[in-house]
Amino acid sequence: MTETPYRTALIVGVGGGLSASVARSFAKAGMKIALAARRAADLAVLAKEVGGEAFACDATKRGDVVRLFGEVERAYGAPDVVVYNASYRTRGAFIELDPAEVEKTLAVSVFGGFLVAQEAAKRMLPHKHGAILFTGASASVKGYAQSAPFAMGKFALRGLAQSMARELSPQGIHVAHIVIDGGIRSASRADPPDKPDSMLDPDAIAQTYLDLLRQRRSAWAWEIELRPWVERF
Repeated sequence: MTETPYRTALIVGVGGGLSASVARSFAKAGMKIALAARRAADLAVLAKEVGGEAFACDATKRGDVVRLFGEVERAYGAPDVVVYNASYRTRGAFIELDPAEVEKTLAVSVFGGFLVAQEAAKRMLPHKHGAILFTGASASVKGYAQSAPFAMGKFALRGLAQSMARELSPQGIHVAHIVIDGGIRSASRADPPDKPDSMLDPDAIAQTYLDLLRQRRSAWAWEIELRPWVERF
């Protein structure tokens, strides 16, 4: 097995699904794990499971993000892997969309990603080492009807990742965007009996995140699309 050349991972926007699988995968690979969400108390069980620590942070607020990185540094040292997994969506007919909800979608889906990535890059660049991963969605490349705000946010996050990869990769920072094109399996969202493996397994997705970290810099991927074998695209 290829060794993972990173020691500390900060995952922002942690819930009980994909980000929890990523945390477990990284912990098994030997990394120290810092988990961040608006309500740190919700992460207590997962933090104990992965031997990590939970931190409270609203990623849309610069002060919160700066404080988060300071707290993680004091606990573990500066993280050399940062995963941005936060997103928010509002749906509806275009002319009926609530501008305040649209603003929140953009703030969580991309502005928070910018704030987190900027603080991460500041700490990685002096060492010319680190990885910043962004979780995308089908909406990163396809704008669906009645889902304009989510497409706006995810398109922008993809643009952020691509621009960062072009600027930071030559300086030793691996930036990658993962397009999750399909529904993610969960306890409340199982595969239909007649269509096994028709939904994305969060543990399989997490394995791809880990594989990205193990890529040699002579062959870095800046973007990977993941979808079930039956998914149309």
